[in-house]
Amino acid sequence: MSYPYRSRSFQPREPKYRRNGKIRAREVRVVDENKQQLGVMALNEALRLAQNKGMDLLEIVPNAVPPVCRIVNYGKFQYEESKRAKEHHSRQGGANKIKELQLTPGIAAHDFDTKLAHAIHFLSQDMKICVKLRFRGRQRIHKEFGFQVVNRFVTEAAAYGRADAPPKMLGERDLSVILSPLPRDKRPKTMPAAPRPAPAIDVESPSAQPEPNEILPVDAQEPGQSELSAAKE
Repeated sequence: MSYPYRSRSFQPREPKYRRNGKIRAREVRVVDENKQQLGVMALNEALRLAQNKGMDLLEIVPNAVPPVCRIVNYGKFQYEESKRAKEHHSRQGGANKIKELQLTPGIAAHDFDTKLAHAIHFLSQDMKICVKLRFRGRQRIHKEFGFQVVNRFVTEAAAYGRADAPPKMLGERDLSVILSPLPRDKRPKTMPAAPRPAPAIDVESPSAQPEPNEILPVDAQEPGQSELSAAKE
């Protein structure tokens, strides 16, 4: 059985900003390319002004009375709009990501500073952090040491993020807290330098010290050793 064909009516998509001849108002309030107010003028006069500058007239606030139009380079304006949209999208995407950092009750000072530097880096990228501390063996008897480490970590990172809730136990072994980034205008503009790793020591390299039976030059010997060597010869 065949059904009668139903035609689909597509509504033309309205552009986000009306431009040049698409603007419908008779009078507009004009802002030039330097964002300076030029006042209210007839649409034809505003179009002529934009044309003389080799630019476009763009309606940016259509609901105002009269509508606000801006003289812009339309290609550059589109590029800046797409760039702002990408930054907003990446910022929203970063806010949905959660990074996890593991601590221990007896964490060394250098390891603590390294974890803190990682946390500050993630918070500066608008990411949330889940800080976890696991108690092993007899460490479960003295959980207060774990709470001290986590609370200190939260305090050290307070300039970049705050805890959603106080640290709490997840079961019998895991202590956890979630840190959310502060707004960008409330965070320090400069990040602290990441701690540098300690220099590696080459234990397999031969020692620069002389052998026990090696006779040093006269200049390098201790006072009195030269006479003793001469007497033996």
